[in-house]
Amino acid sequence: MKVLIIGGGPSGMLAAISSSYNKNNEVTIFEKMNMLGKKLLITGKGRCNITSSIDIHEFIQNITGNGKFMYSAFENFSNEDIIELLNKNGVKTKVERGNRVFPSSDKSIDVRDALERELKNRKVKVRLNSKVKQIIVDDNNIAIGIMLESGEKIYGDKVILCTGGKSYPLTGSTGDGYIMAKELGHTITSLKGSLIPLTSKDTFVKELQGLSLRNVKIVLKDIEKNKNIYEDFGEMLFTHFGVSGPTILSSSAHLLRYKNSEELLKNNKIKLIIDLKPALSNEQLDIRIRRDFEENKNKQFKNSLDKLLPKKMIDVIIKRSMIDENKKVNEITKEERRNLVELLKNFDVIINGFRPIEEAIITAGGINVKEINPKTMESKLIKNLYFAGEIIDVDAYTGGFNLQIAYSTGYVAGKNNE
Repeated sequence: MKVLIIGGGPSGMLAAISSSYNKNNEVTIFEKMNMLGKKLLITGKGRCNITSSIDIHEFIQNITGNGKFMYSAFENFSNEDIIELLNKNGVKTKVERGNRVFPSSDKSIDVRDALERELKNRKVKVRLNSKVKQIIVDDNNIAIGIMLESGEKIYGDKVILCTGGKSYPLTGSTGDGYIMAKELGHTITSLKGSLIPLTSKDTFVKELQGLSLRNVKIVLKDIEKNKNIYEDFGEMLFTHFGVSGPTILSSSAHLLRYKNSEELLKNNKIKLIIDLKPALSNEQLDIRIRRDFEENKNKQFKNSLDKLLPKKMIDVIIKRSMIDENKKVNEITKEERRNLVELLKNFDVIINGFRPIEEAIITAGGINVKEINPKTMESKLIKNLYFAGEIIDVDAYTGGFNLQIAYSTGYVAGKNNE
């Protein structure tokens, strides 16, 4: 069987590896960039969060869009399977906080190189700088080949579309696959950036730009309904446009799907509330502040917060506390101190939007899962056409889940299903 794979990201490489298990298959990857796995290289800040170490059956709970579609794929190729494949090709792994699995070397290139070695060992052909323009389908709605941008036609028995989403276009994910699938009659659900930074017009965020907060609790809230949309604990980052970091990226996946979110954002009805001291109750924090004030009783308020807060945050907290910065701490009233505690436990930022889709880690939306057989990844509309990876309307939180979706759907799409 001649297998033609469009796209050389993680799903395309796994599809090729899986296809090559059948020695009668002649497998070729067509990649429009000058290398395979370009997006893989930038995942996990260049360290590659390979997968999660949680039980594979719990992965579904971490998928925000169409999780049930993934049951069969995860059964076929699990997190343990990708770790074993990488180990076999010389990549040792380690588990870090939040069950995140990384290469022991902390280098994403080692993961990409290991998959390339497996492709080479399995005699998979790779054609780089080869952009596919069209999938060739015969009169009976059977995929029979592809046409490159150059006009060259290549015929085969099976076509697997793994072109990724629309996020990070510099890595090659420019949405070409959606166009090809749509031309063949497939429905493309609304495409939006997910796991994406959030924007704010609050002026103080620019003052906090570059400040990373660890071990904070965040709540994303619909203030119109007084309803919590998402809660998390961990790390976040202030940027020149708003907020980012792991907890914020995960919150964006929920906000994206929240009813009337666009209208609420436009009307400044979405608030991010940060508990800067989640380990302390209000009473405990008040005791802590009183102790700090006692040690600095002759100091001005502006010089008394060094032990309590990151330096970058002190000016912003002083302004928002409404306490005179030059006031001696032994003159600060009980009411002022109570307001300071409230501010530290509920530091709020008005959220007014998402960053552009190009800055998203993944794309939410894609080929409608109702038009794909979940056991084989074959199109229900076009015989011998298969899909894998981000092009399918399935997405998850951060933590290695999206890469596992890519491996598992790729593996299933590549399998011989006779």
